[in-house]
Amino acid sequence: MKLLSGTGVAIVTPFTKKGAVDTGALTKLVKHLIAGKVEYLVINGTTGESVTLTSDEKQEVIETVIKANGNKLPLVLGIGGNNTQEVITTIKKTNLKPFEAILSVAPYYNKPNQEGYYQHYKAVAQSTKTPVILYNVPGRTGSNVTADTQLRIAGDFKNIVATKEASGNLEQMMKIIKNRPKHFSLISGDDALTLPIIAAGGIGVISVVANAFPKDFSNMVRACLKHDFKAAQPLHYKLLDITEQLFADGNPGGIKYALSRLGICESTVRLPLCEPNDAVKEKIKTLVNRLK
Repeated sequence: MKLLSGTGVAIVTPFTKKGAVDTGALTKLVKHLIAGKVEYLVINGTTGESVTLTSDEKQEVIETVIKANGNKLPLVLGIGGNNTQEVITTIKKTNLKPFEAILSVAPYYNKPNQEGYYQHYKAVAQSTKTPVILYNVPGRTGSNVTADTQLRIAGDFKNIVATKEASGNLEQMMKIIKNRPKHFSLISGDDALTLPIIAAGGIGVISVVANAFPKDFSNMVRACLKHDFKAAQPLHYKLLDITEQLFADGNPGGIKYALSRLGICESTVRLPLCEPNDAVKEKIKTLVNRLK
């Protein structure tokens, strides 16, 4: 788990203005993140718009990132969904050798009960020897994987090594941290809550904001992990306003617009997503100009 502490980045999938995967921009983004000294990269996650990528495009993204990364940073691959059998099939047919772990989002739309979540992750864990990070994000999935269920999963399956917690519920997160088995850790899934989550015992973050500002964000996280909150707090508050605006009218529309202002990629997103409204764009533009 040392490889998954610190700042992981849920990297965007850049598209051309016509909507094709932009491998040149993706390569540029990976180089930007390596230079920013983040700890690892997460491919084909929610922020990467994986649900609107074809299987061929997902493979294109994987190959592009692996080549651009050149073994410099550990890699995590997103494989999740609301069809348990399809998730298992994808895991089994994917070459997982380049990856330290799988990030697997809790099933969405179906709204399973807690036993359904347990059985889903049991099936995922038993389908692979690769470490698995479960991902609890009620704002997207429509229901919460409770602390008790996450702890039950962690206790029963040694290759489920962490949770990316994006419930926004610090009490739930602290219950997980307090009662977790030794092999299991908690990773922040909320950029704005990363400082208090690490203070409570989290091991880092899988970040959206760090796509654009990897140096400041990863420095903040490293300071937190050293319990140097005097150094961490100024960086936390430096990025707080831009963090709010990047999510104000949808993710990854906000972060892609910020990246476009930095000259890294186009702001194009795929339907049903749209770019942020003009008011949010103007705020992001102002904040990016202030921070770059």
